[in-house]
Amino acid sequence: MSRSPERLAILALGLSLAAGPATAAWADPGGDVTAGVEDVVAPVEDVVAEVESLDGAESEARQGEQVTVAIAGDVLFALDKAVLTPRARQRLGRVAARVRADSAGGTVRIEGHTDDQGDDAYNTALSLRRAQAVRRSLQETLTGAVFQVAGFGERRPRVPNVVQGRPLEENRAKNRRVEIVFTARG
Repeated sequence: MSRSPERLAILALGLSLAAGPATAAWADPGGDVTAGVEDVVAPVEDVVAEVESLDGAESEARQGEQVTVAIAGDVLFALDKAVLTPRARQRLGRVAARVRADSAGGTVRIEGHTDDQGDDAYNTALSLRRAQAVRRSLQETLTGAVFQVAGFGERRPRVPNVVQGRPLEENRAKNRRVEIVFTARG
């Protein structure tokens, strides 16, 4: 970009207009154009990178060093059950390998979640039983790891279960999940 006097004059005009009428000053297009510059400070939200499997049954989000692997409850368990399916054991084996390879140590959190159908107390208990089942499976391959298990029921949905007064099954399916949270090496 050339720094012709005309361009500098236009830039000065733009800066003075942006600064407001009280500080506007016209510069001589042939002369030296200077303008005060203030620091712009804007908050930066945490960046969360999320990748979802092609079948939508698993996702991985990374926020700083924290990694969250979410596996759909429909993949892990039969409806209203807390016993792992054979397909779940395969997925959890891959998650365990990932934790073993990338973990910086520390606690591995396992959090169970449900959708909004049913009684809250029942959903909380079911989500805890499911998280415990996942912990038992991961303990077989992640020996020596420290686990923290929690069941949140329907209290922490990923997406709204009901939109514009209508329940959405695809959203409810996303909310039925177990999350494995660990700290990755930097």
